[in-house]
Amino acid sequence: MQGEPMRMDSSIPVIPLPPGLSWTYIITPIGPIGMAATPRGVCRVELGAGPRWAYAAYPGERVAHVFPHAFPGGKAIVAYLNGFLDALGGVPLDPPGTPFQLAVWQAARRIPPGQVRTYGELAGAIGRPRAARAVGQALGANPVPLLVPCHRVVAAGGALGGFTGGTALKARLLAHEAAPGRAIERAS
Repeated sequence: MQGEPMRMDSSIPVIPLPPGLSWTYIITPIGPIGMAATPRGVCRVELGAGPRWAYAAYPGERVAHVFPHAFPGGKAIVAYLNGFLDALGGVPLDPPGTPFQLAVWQAARRIPPGQVRTYGELAGAIGRPRAARAVGQALGANPVPLLVPCHRVVAAGGALGGFTGGTALKARLLAHEAAPGRAIERAS
């Protein structure tokens, strides 16, 4: 992403990352999650990632492993899953995307935890009221799910629509956000 990293607030301090691409891997109640970041911010969140996912995701690139507790996105996701629902907004992001995608993702980051918007409402929020389908496509291409909370966007009429981690996970995340202060439960 060009310009300033995407930020909503500064509640989570940015830990300086090494030059180039860094990655980490965490085990969570919703499954394993891999994350990659540039020094500017998190550029990828991989739901269901394997322990060495970054080497396959970035072939030929030198990627440095960073321990999860030192990775700003990792701390935020763990905090979010433990009931601190506002933790995701302060993580700096550096996702690759078109100007339209970046506008959609920024608008999605402004949806408060526990609330939903429709694809059409999000299209209106970015000044493109007839672009609901394109908004859905941009959210489908979201490389940083959870940090850009595309799970908070639903179809007109309230149907869940799609989600990178599947509609069952989308429903779990929305239920989690409906009970602030409670940790998400591990799937049985």
